[in-house]
Amino acid sequence: MPSWVGASARQIARAVRRGDTTATRVVADHLDHIAIADPVVSAFRTVRAGAAIVEAEEVDVLEDLSSLPLAGVPIAIKENTAIAGSPIWNGSAAARTPVAAEDHEVVRRLRGAGAVAVGITRMPELALFGMTDDETAVTRNPWRTDRTPGGSSGGAAAAVASGMVPVAHGTDGLGSIRIPAACCGLVGLKPGSDVVPRELGVDGWFGLTEHGVLATSVADAALVFAVLAGRNPEKLVEPARLKFAVSTRSPVTGIRTDEPNREAVATASKLLVGAGHDVTSVDPVYPVSLGLKGMAHWFAAAAGDVEFDALDRAALQPRSRRHAALGDWVNRRGYVRQADRDAWRQRSIDFFTDHGVDVLVTPALAAAPPAAEQWSARSWRANTMTSLRYAPYAAPWNLAGLPALVVPVGMRPDGLPLGVQLVGPPGSETLLLAIAGQFELAAPWPRYARSWPRVEDPAGTA
Repeated sequence: MPSWVGASARQIARAVRRGDTTATRVVADHLDHIAIADPVVSAFRTVRAGAAIVEAEEVDVLEDLSSLPLAGVPIAIKENTAIAGSPIWNGSAAARTPVAAEDHEVVRRLRGAGAVAVGITRMPELALFGMTDDETAVTRNPWRTDRTPGGSSGGAAAAVASGMVPVAHGTDGLGSIRIPAACCGLVGLKPGSDVVPRELGVDGWFGLTEHGVLATSVADAALVFAVLAGRNPEKLVEPARLKFAVSTRSPVTGIRTDEPNREAVATASKLLVGAGHDVTSVDPVYPVSLGLKGMAHWFAAAAGDVEFDALDRAALQPRSRRHAALGDWVNRRGYVRQADRDAWRQRSIDFFTDHGVDVLVTPALAAAPPAAEQWSARSWRANTMTSLRYAPYAAPWNLAGLPALVVPVGMRPDGLPLGVQLVGPPGSETLLLAIAGQFELAAPWPRYARSWPRVEDPAGTA
């Protein structure tokens, strides 16, 4: 009998609703695969094997499954988001907070849609850096285990790319969904402001952080996004002729984008033209001060989370302590201002109207994912500069509060995936997903890392 590992979320939910399989069978198959795969990639902080089977059984005894868009779908939850009965790890034992009394609203919505949380995925301490590890484990990229899956939703990306779950929850404060999605060849969506309930830390990194999804297909990403946003899932409609602005300019002065990532943007442009769209080369004007303001928010967010959770600074990793100390410094000087974010948001919205474009296309990354190693033991400078150098493109759109999505586009010569980032005006999440669907139709990508055994699709679910 074929395993359900490798089936999409939509396939699984449809089969469970029809009675072709059970949530318990699906979850058990994925738990078996986790037992084999996770010792290699270390995606999970905690595997909820017993609890997941119980929750799957609860789905199976429901009389009516017709209203559950995620019926029986195994999903992973990032470790900074509350699951009732589990501590909130926040990236390390030193940053862990007590057992949560109730689910975060996004977890409640996922479970209410029939999803089963099979585990809690790893992230770097306080979600601060673009590589995922702590003193207990180094999370690895399933495409090449000597490389990082990115951060901070690195565990989520590794879990999906290795087939341990078909979809995963992530959070994105300065690129933490889109960077791992690009590293691991996934679709990664960060919604815009006020679309999905936030409720993280003291203020969700000044409102920069959003809950989103990592998936192997556009259809799965759209399905989970609808649930997170409290909407009825709808079939994506192929967009009419659009105008795209394409830019490879780095938002961070002095950072150069490598040839494979520039070629990914060129490939994306050809795909868009082939789909009947118009493409023009237009660079957003990134003020020099934008990078400094982004850094100030990054530092201050660490200080805010440390104070909000009453963490013992001395127990944190040295890189995190330094980050929080810099946050104290920028806070004392008043360098974090709502007015700055509001001004950049308006400037970003004006970019679309001023140039008559619907969507901006940029590289997802500037360089290959760094090595998978114990970054938590390295200096603050090494972590900060490495994160900035390989992934500068995501953060501006958190500061602007605009929706942004990463979609796979080809492969690097070193065997790692490539992706591009799509950015749209407020309310364009569904449009970005529909455009990504055109990419998927024109140039399908491998749904799972090639270094893993090819899994057989369950009979009758295609």
